[in-house]
Amino acid sequence: MSTAESRLTTTTPPTAAPEKSQATKETLEDYTLRFAPRSYRRWTPMVVATTALGGIAYMADFSIGAGIGLAHGTGNALVAIAVAAIVIFVTGFPLAYYGARYNIDLDLITRGSGFGYYGSVLTSAIFASFTFIFFALEGSIMAQGLKLGLGLPLWLGYAISTLMVIPLVIFGMKALSKLQVWTTPVWLVLMVAPLVYLIANDPDTVDRFLSYAGTDGEGGVNPASVLLGAGVCLSLIAQIGEQIDYLRFMPPRTEANKRGWWTAVIMAGPGWVVLGALKQAIGVFLAVYILAKVGADAAPEPIQQFKGAFDAMMPSWLVVPLAVALVVISQIKINVTNAYSGSLAWTNSYTRVTKHYPGRMVFVLVNLGFALALMEADMFSFLNSILGFYSNCAIAWVVTVATDIGVNKYLLKLSPLQPEFRRGMLHAVNPVGVVAFVAASGLSIAMYFHALGDTLQPYSPVAAAVIAFVLTPLMAIVTGGRYYLRRTGDGIDEPLLDAGGNPSAVTLDCHVCHQSYERPDLTACATHEAIVCSLCLSTDKVGDHVLPAQPITV
Repeated sequence: MSTAESRLTTTTPPTAAPEKSQATKETLEDYTLRFAPRSYRRWTPMVVATTALGGIAYMADFSIGAGIGLAHGTGNALVAIAVAAIVIFVTGFPLAYYGARYNIDLDLITRGSGFGYYGSVLTSAIFASFTFIFFALEGSIMAQGLKLGLGLPLWLGYAISTLMVIPLVIFGMKALSKLQVWTTPVWLVLMVAPLVYLIANDPDTVDRFLSYAGTDGEGGVNPASVLLGAGVCLSLIAQIGEQIDYLRFMPPRTEANKRGWWTAVIMAGPGWVVLGALKQAIGVFLAVYILAKVGADAAPEPIQQFKGAFDAMMPSWLVVPLAVALVVISQIKINVTNAYSGSLAWTNSYTRVTKHYPGRMVFVLVNLGFALALMEADMFSFLNSILGFYSNCAIAWVVTVATDIGVNKYLLKLSPLQPEFRRGMLHAVNPVGVVAFVAASGLSIAMYFHALGDTLQPYSPVAAAVIAFVLTPLMAIVTGGRYYLRRTGDGIDEPLLDAGGNPSAVTLDCHVCHQSYERPDLTACATHEAIVCSLCLSTDKVGDHVLPAQPITV
């Protein structure tokens, strides 16, 4: 470890105001709300990738696939799953790259990619909603497992599935990396083994699966059914935010590690959707397999799907315990990520708006409270409706940011290529992203609720994606890119990037909290000949440290 790294990791907590002390001490545990410094990022690319992929071990994919397949038939379901996977992969790639390359989370990326310092609060709320919606979905699935295996009432299962993740999520990336790495092999064996066994020992199951026409009885493939199904799958597009919460801890990209670095970024970034799409297809397969035994109401439940699959390959006394074990492991793996990422999103938004850092654990509990309320309201019974509505907002957000990176930065060159997230460097609101997002999500939601007629209703996710894709560069052209940066220099002579294009590891001291931070996390102070860190800027209530704006040139 270098001298700078040692100094950063062993510095004692500051002795400034209590709020600054709490914020600084807690955010140094895993660099919540801020740039993740090189001194903390000691994991190899493959460890980061494995940890990130461990977070998508959720069972919701099986339910989502089953719901689409049972309603619209296998053909429509498989095409819908494929369409959604392609959109998610394409839009997730630029976001994953920026998170891994510049070591910032999706909220910090969003700030500098068309939304502005306060404008991205809107999308933080969208992402936080994603985390508690999917926490509730996974918690419902676990409660179903506990009811089948232990006879616990659902309400108690909901409470257990919520409370058990709190001790695990307190410790951030260090604890999560160990949990995900050690549980992934067990999860993979339990998930894949029954599927392989069924196909090998009963090939007719494949024929029944492929020929299933769905409850609408139409058979074949039709655009409306495909788009309705794809809209539900696309609710998962915001999962890239949780992947980036891990990818921001990637080591610097160098000539020596670039092949492994790119492999890890693609695999754990947009590549998560490959495994997700496979799980959705498996969900259709297992639902069709058990449909005659359990009925259409229970077939989308993963605990019933895997109980039916295990039933065919092992002694009856092992069936329920293994099915429950799979569900519980999956729920823990994903819901520690949901609780962790959701707490970051809520805390980030609250800190920016109020300029007060309340502690991340407050919002762990807030997020879990929302999730528990959804579970107790039996969200599982109207799952597709919730996800179909939510997907419009998520698509509009992710496509807007991806378009800003891919088109506005690299093609039009109207958006600054290097991401910016610090207060004072960005305008409060950038109309490029905000207008594109509000228009895309608003119109697509209106379509989803039949405001523009029944014929257009299935096309709401397409509208969200197309409007966001068109309006984002159009707004950049109209505004001339003037509302991205409030100022072009941060008052520090030391460059932000090193010779290899990676964020600089040079450390400087913040004069407010008396901690050392790496160069990308700092700006000059407006009223002192000193340096201030990004979090102290965020909690500066009077703007005493915030650099003044440069005049907007026309």
